[in-house]
Amino acid sequence: MKRAGGRWDAAGQRWVLSSAGQLAVLAAALDAPPGLAEAPQAYTAQGGTKHYHGHRERLRQRFLEALPAAPESLPDYELLELLLFFSVYRRDTKPAAKELLSIFGSLGGVLAAEPARYGESAELVRPHSTDEERRASYAQDLRFTQILLKAIQEVAVRLAREEIKERPVIGSWSALIDYLHTVLAHAPSEQFRILFLDRKNILIRDEVQSRGTVDHTPLYPREVVKRALELSASAIIMVHNHPSGDPTPSQADIDMTRQVVQALAPVNVTVHDHVVMGKNRHVSFRSQGLF
Repeated sequence: MKRAGGRWDAAGQRWVLSSAGQLAVLAAALDAPPGLAEAPQAYTAQGGTKHYHGHRERLRQRFLEALPAAPESLPDYELLELLLFFSVYRRDTKPAAKELLSIFGSLGGVLAAEPARYGESAELVRPHSTDEERRASYAQDLRFTQILLKAIQEVAVRLAREEIKERPVIGSWSALIDYLHTVLAHAPSEQFRILFLDRKNILIRDEVQSRGTVDHTPLYPREVVKRALELSASAIIMVHNHPSGDPTPSQADIDMTRQVVQALAPVNVTVHDHVVMGKNRHVSFRSQGLF
């Protein structure tokens, strides 16, 4: 009733529909096929489903058919469009999917973006009407999209983390790099993480030590020593990202790494490596002989 535009009359204990149009929307919702009840405005008695509902069903079917052998056959914008079905009910999601990819550069960039930045998408936030109900609908779509995409990002991070839990990190290097790529490759600002390891090189904790700007983040060796002792760590792996996409270490990166190595040596904590993550590649200080 509420979705059809009805108003609850508390005194009379009844719903009131104030126009024939609202009554028509309610009638259409009652006649709508299963699964369309959440969006009665998208269904009309005269025309059935709006055009994008037929498109949605075709895209869902194509994705299901591709799953056994080639789910990657769907381009990124169609996969994102498919996800947005669950947060944007009453509109075609293809324009929003393409716009988000244009703004953030890639699917990973979309998922890693700060939630507020999804508001940069005109397709998500700018209604084509000044109607108050339409504005409220757009605001709800944006909020649901923020929740959906950030939840998907967190699921991806946790799945990647599972691949390095309860096993020696040094012997699972490719899984570690996959995890770090998921966490850091598309981060909009620089952050410094430390992976604390036990004597068997199994991960104790992955912690963000500091966050910075697009090209700088501070790290204090004494704080690293303090935290390593608190966790009874035997070794660490230092990690930070370069949002520019180029993981080439700066001289400041090299100097800071050597300071941390020197600070940890007296307490018998080993620095296994320092990894710099870019968008599509990474640099290992150990493999480059930088410390």
